[in-house]
Amino acid sequence: MRLAIVWTILRKELVESLRDRRTLVRLVLVPLLLYPLFALAMSKLVGSEAAAREARSSRIAVWGELAEDLSTRLSSAAKLELVPWAGAPPEVREGLLSGALAPPADPPPRAEEEAPGAEDPRPRWIEPDNPVLAAARAAVSAREVDAVLVPWPSLGAELGRGGKGAVAIYFDSVRADSATAEARLAAALRRARGAIVAEREAARGLPEGFSIAYDVVPRDVAEDSRKVGQILGSMMPMMLILMSLLGSFLPAIDLTAGEKERGTMQTLLCAPVRSIEIISGKFLAVWIISLLTALGNVVSLSLTVSRMLPDVMVVDPWIFALTFALLVPVTLLFSALFLALAVFAKDFKDGQNALMPAYLPLSLLAGITALPVVELNPWTAYAPVLNIAVLIKALFVGEAPVDLLFTALLSSALYACLALLFAARVFERENVLLGGQESARAVLGLRRRAGGAPSAGFSLAAFAGVQVLFFYGSLLIARASVAVQLAVSQVGFFLAPTLALVAGFGYSPRATLGLRRPSVRGLAGALLLGASAWAAIGGTVLRWFPPPEPFVRELGELVLLGGQPYLVVLLLVAVTPAVCEELLFRGLVYAGLRRAGPAVAIGVSALLFGLAHGSVYRLLPTLSLGLVLGYARHRTGSVLPGALLHALNNGLAVSLLYFKPPSVQGIVEGELLPWSVTAAAAVVSLAGLLLLRSASPGAPEEGEHRGDGEPRGP
Repeated sequence: MRLAIVWTILRKELVESLRDRRTLVRLVLVPLLLYPLFALAMSKLVGSEAAAREARSSRIAVWGELAEDLSTRLSSAAKLELVPWAGAPPEVREGLLSGALAPPADPPPRAEEEAPGAEDPRPRWIEPDNPVLAAARAAVSAREVDAVLVPWPSLGAELGRGGKGAVAIYFDSVRADSATAEARLAAALRRARGAIVAEREAARGLPEGFSIAYDVVPRDVAEDSRKVGQILGSMMPMMLILMSLLGSFLPAIDLTAGEKERGTMQTLLCAPVRSIEIISGKFLAVWIISLLTALGNVVSLSLTVSRMLPDVMVVDPWIFALTFALLVPVTLLFSALFLALAVFAKDFKDGQNALMPAYLPLSLLAGITALPVVELNPWTAYAPVLNIAVLIKALFVGEAPVDLLFTALLSSALYACLALLFAARVFERENVLLGGQESARAVLGLRRRAGGAPSAGFSLAAFAGVQVLFFYGSLLIARASVAVQLAVSQVGFFLAPTLALVAGFGYSPRATLGLRRPSVRGLAGALLLGASAWAAIGGTVLRWFPPPEPFVRELGELVLLGGQPYLVVLLLVAVTPAVCEELLFRGLVYAGLRRAGPAVAIGVSALLFGLAHGSVYRLLPTLSLGLVLGYARHRTGSVLPGALLHALNNGLAVSLLYFKPPSVQGIVEGELLPWSVTAAAAVVSLAGLLLLRSASPGAPEEGEHRGDGEPRGP
């Protein structure tokens, strides 16, 4: 790929797009006006409505006879207008006066043995249909009154003899005026009840508060910034993501279907440029416009918040900076996906129709973030678009765990990578670029091969699919024992998909998975590295970037599989990952990446190996180990030395944790390795690397040639 050609295409597309006034409106005018006008309109609307509602008196219908003292107390309450029998049908009035209509039975009491803080398993009690309920619902719905107060017939008699009467408040929680009336009436009734209880205590010579025992005073510990963050987090993620969607939606159509309609796509294809250069230039143009749209919206939002909120409730600027950073993988996904889909359209209108089936689901995923129950958790952390939306929501509230943040960013990068691979694949089909039609099987390259090794795109797509399967599959078996989880994850989510992909697409198992007999030097080098790499990496990487102590302790407990026998632990923690993970990362993934050169294959496969372990604290150690494993694969042309190295590395760590010999007790408990041990391990590791370097690759498969130290597939 010639970067000068990519830059020329990119500059051309950006200049043409920015000359369009519609693009400038989306980039500058809409963000600058949207958030201030929206915030101003909402504050004025909500504020004026709340002020008007607070100024109005609540009209309360009283269906029954109130005790004189209670009636006096309620009548004197502010902003309560009591209207006897307003909206009451004659039959209901007669029934209440005669005592024919009795209050419905109370819900069953909560069992005493249940813990006070435990969740009540019973369904919410709903009053059964009765004439009073139906009549009150009709009166409140017709807005004749704001609420209905029903003092049941026995109220006066019970209060007179010092007993307990019953009243009911019927209101409409959906209607703001009715909810306000209920709150005012309930407060007035509580004050009246307190006065009656105080009079009874005084009459009986009881100390004040005897009947109450103690006051419960709730105290809200949420800071003002969290309260503001909750409001912003429920709305802003959706708006920011929708505006980012819009920022890539129209440019993607214009740069593909629009060019076909104008006839300039054909001219571009006649030029001496490659398809990868065309897709790179156009993708970068769409992505930059989408990114600028996201930046404009974030900046406008931050300025609006700082201007509209008091100083005590200002949101930290770094939250807005992180919000923009989180929108980067989302804009990558949108730009690549929309660009790939828009290529299939013949003109601009057809492009809009082609993109709407993708636009609507993505919009819905962003929209459901507004629901209070949708939060950042392991299930939402891998959902495309939704993961970034809930992560932004968590940032505003101040609840973004590091591991879930890492998982959400990793999954977003995977989906963006898949979209980029899809776009690159589509732009390779010249027939599609010229307006022709091809089947999805042909476009995606789903045909069966006759041997050889996969492409880099196939390997990366396979890793992304396996990683999503592994993540959600692990959640489904989370209630099983740790041993079962590990065995199923490795065999069912790593090994089985890898073998199925290789066999299903007809790739050569030997060329793809590196199933060759290594040289003796290669095995000897792997043996030395397996015995020392853990100490060399642990003594350096973990010394400079130590993980939190609780994480180390929890990981050590998980590795021992809940007290399983040593051989079971060794099999599941050392041998099984060595086979399953090496066939995926140094087999299928490495085989596709090696066409880009050994450095790319080793580095990228190691990075994916580190990311797949799903923890930011394990990234650097596993990445370092992955580099060593990739080098072993490169120098020997076989996956077997890497599997041996991997098994020894895990096995030694497991053995130390399991047996805890006195000589290494401090290391087992989390202390750093002494420099002497680290230096000795580094020397042994260097010897192993030298042996690997001098190792000769196995014999190449028929039809392959050897290059860069190992056989290559076609």
